[in-house]
Amino acid sequence: MLGEDTNWVRNVRPSGRHTLRHGDREPVMLQEIDIGQRALILRCYLRRAAGARAHIPVYRRAPVEEFERIAARYPVFGVTAAGKGAWQ
Repeated sequence: MLGEDTNWVRNVRPSGRHTLRHGDREPVMLQEIDIGQRALILRCYLRRAAGARAHIPVYRRAPVEEFERIAARYPVFGVTAAGKGAWQ
């Protein structure tokens, strides 16, 4: 939600992997979503994540075309479980 200029985005792009922490640590693979496919995801995200609304300059109920205009500024990643012991 903070855009391109964040440490986690710069760290994930070269490796494509990350560890999620929600209770236990879980290794996951992150696949960056193409800019052309981000608008609907961003709109859905804003409808669900009230805390993100202050960081993304589009009204949560705006038409998808408004999200298409800003999609390049907000990286979106798909998350896939990498399995236990994936990087050990």
